[in-house]
Formats: sequence, structure tokens, C-alpha cells
Amino acid sequence: MANGDEEAFSGNSEAGVSPQVDDRTEDEIEGVLPFQYSITSYGADYPVDSLVKRLRSDAIYVPEFQRGFVWTLSQCSRFIESLLLGLPVPGIFLAKDDDSQRLLVIDGQQRLLTLRYFYDGLFADSGREFVLRGVLPQYAGLTYRTLSEADRLRMDDSIIHATIVQQDHPSEDRSSIVHIFERLNTGGTPLSAQEIRACIFQGPFNDLLHELNTTPEWREIFGRVNSRMKDQELILRFLALERHPDTYAQPMKAFLNSFMGRHRHIEKERADELGRLFQDAVRLVHSCLGARAFKPERALNAAVFDAMMVGIAKRLRAGRPLEDGCDQLAEKYERLLTDPEFVAATRASTSSTENVHSRINMAIRTFAELR
Repeated sequence: MANGDEEAFSGNSEAGVSPQVDDRTEDEIEGVLPFQYSITSYGADYPVDSLVKRLRSDAIYVPEFQRGFVWTLSQCSRFIESLLLGLPVPGIFLAKDDDSQRLLVIDGQQRLLTLRYFYDGLFADSGREFVLRGVLPQYAGLTYRTLSEADRLRMDDSIIHATIVQQDHPSEDRSSIVHIFERLNTGGTPLSAQEIRACIFQGPFNDLLHELNTTPEWREIFGRVNSRMKDQELILRFLALERHPDTYAQPMKAFLNSFMGRHRHIEKERADELGRLFQDAVRLVHSCLGARAFKPERALNAAVFDAMMVGIAKRLRAGRPLEDGCDQLAEKYERLLTDPEFVAATRASTSSTENVHSRINMAIRTFAELR
């Protein structure tokens, strides 16, 4: 949407549950991509038994946070029947990981998992035997093991075409894969931006976000864990803006994609440093403001969150503890929330370069004044 209307996110989508997060960056036009990519793509024809072997060994893997398996037994049976009949089936999209040489499933999860379940003999996580249903009489009631030898060989040798993509430039992140993922996964309920990042950028940095999301004080402020990973995205947003407040340029989504991609394989010492900074800042905020922090109205305001947290973290990073306790921090916090310039930068066009720089610089200056 590009109309500026508020969109709120909730860990529970049931009617009557109040929103948890007011983040208006997701309502704004993201603009053009931040740069042009150089991407290598090539086709590969895989026999079905080779795909199953690679799925079993995790040489081809479905990301942990990708949408769950949703095909019915009837849908799966029809797909298997198409292969047995020699009919063409849609291809799949894979992304090559330079570090591990493994292949990430971008599109084709349901088809690939159907193959694995059929060969393993069990339907998804149901514990039921995978028996073909709703197919031609000669295949009805059969499993992979009870297929005739000729049909098994035909199934094993059936070809599925894969398009494999690899980002060559820029080399420090895999943000192009995020864009490809978004464009290919448009059916049903699309993955959120952070769910896609968790799929693409698995590694120590993603683990850090998951760990920090369990910080008790953060959970008190944010509320229950968000099913669309909005809470983890806010932590990412804080870490990215705290490190690079002066180089931020819209759109926010691309900024976060690039930061997470570059830090995907973060070293433990660096991860510990960033983790302590987030925890120290959020614990200080919680001790002084309680669960009302970052909530100028009913919902947690993402723009208020990023500015306040970066301002406080910059002070902590400089080794300047609060000498006068919480009263002065609370006073500065309230002063920002009533400052017309700060309010304007946190209520509309919140991901614009000008507004991000404005509110963060105001917060840094304000909290630097604390004794």
C-alpha cells in the first residue's frame, strides 16, 4: 500500500486482539532497488531420485522459517501421478550458497517435499502412510514401494528442471535472493520481510536475533512473540541503525537486507558485543519506563523505538552511565515525545532518509545531555 494508512502487526491475528506494533514504513513505497545486481543463473535437469537424495542429505534444503507444508494428500498424489505418466511439471528455483555449496529452495517447496514424503513412505508429519489417492485406477492405493519396478524406474528417472541463481555482485550480501524470493512467493499469505531474511540469511547473526528476542525485558515491552517475526525485525533495525545511523538511505527494507546479509557470518566476539549493547539498552529503558516504553499511543511505535534505542545505546557505548537514575531519562523521553519535529518524524514517511536521520540525531543529542 502507498496511501500512508497505518498498518499494525500482531502476534495473534484473531479478531479483537489489539495491535502490537505501529510500523508505517511498510505502508510506504519502497522505491527502486538500491543498486543493480550481477546474477548468474543456469538451468539443471535433476532426476527425481537425485533430488530426493539431495533433500535427505540437506544438500538441497527448505529454510526453517519458510511456510509449512500445505498440500493435501490429493494434491500430492496428482503431482506424483503426473510424473508417473510422463507429463511435464513446473520447474523449481534454487539459490546457491557460496560458503556451503548447498542449494536453498526459493520456489518449489511443496513439490520437493512431496517427493521426499512419497519416497520415505510417510505423508508429511501425520505419521500416515503415503498412499496415492484420487488418481488413475492403476495407481490408486499404491506407495512408492508397491509401485511396479517399471513405474519405480520411470519415477526415479523423471526429470525436474531447476533454475539455480547465484549473486555475483555485490558480493558481501545476498539481498538479490530476497527480492527473487518475494517475487516468486506471492501466492497465499506472503512471507513477511523478516521471515524471508531468516530463510535467506541463516547463520550466527540470525541466531543472535533469535536469542536476543528472548530477553525478558524486551518481552515485557513488546508482548508475546510475534508470529511474523516483527519483534526480531525491530532488533535488527536497532542494530543496523545504531551501527550506521549516518549512512542510512531509504528504503528501510533494502537497508536491513544489506546489513543482515553482510553480517550473516558474524564472529562470536562481535555478536556478543552487539548482544550486550541491545540488552543493556533495553534493560535500562525497561527499568526506567516499564512496559509503556516506545508506546506514545496504544501500540509500540517502531520509529520511536529505533530513535530512542539508538540514542540510549550511543550513550552507553561511550561508557557514560546514568548518574541521576531514571528520573532524568524519563523526563528526556517525554520531552522527545512532545517535540513537534520528533513527532513528525515518527508518524509519517517514517522510513524516509530525512526523517530517520532527523529523529535519530535528535535522540542522540537529547540522551547525551543526561548527567
